[in-house]
Amino acid sequence: MLENQLPVNFDRIEEMSEGDAEFKAELVSALYKSLSELKERYLEGAELQDIEIISQIRHKVKPALSLFEINILNDIIQEGKDILTEKGFNEDFMSHLEKFLDAVQDAIDQVGSNLEQEEN
Repeated sequence: MLENQLPVNFDRIEEMSEGDAEFKAELVSALYKSLSELKERYLEGAELQDIEIISQIRHKVKPALSLFEINILNDIIQEGKDILTEKGFNEDFMSHLEKFLDAVQDAIDQVGSNLEQEEN
């Protein structure tokens, strides 16, 4: 992870919610679910060596990644797409998968801790 760069830009969530705590909680909850689904489906696609599953979840979450400036994870997913397109499920993809899992878990953890704060 790059220094001083959080996985998720919560300033964007603050801007979008415009002080509406309920809407902010909904955004954070939706983002948490989206990131969790990304991790689950990406792993499923990797285990089954099914590029289509990975492509579908990548396509589904791409707007959220851009909207909330989840740049580190977005870049890693793009890297994975390039590896799969050029080389398929080889050792480069397995190395990528480890980076992906670390990055997606960082984002999930950050959103999850923010979600807990919203609920308290």
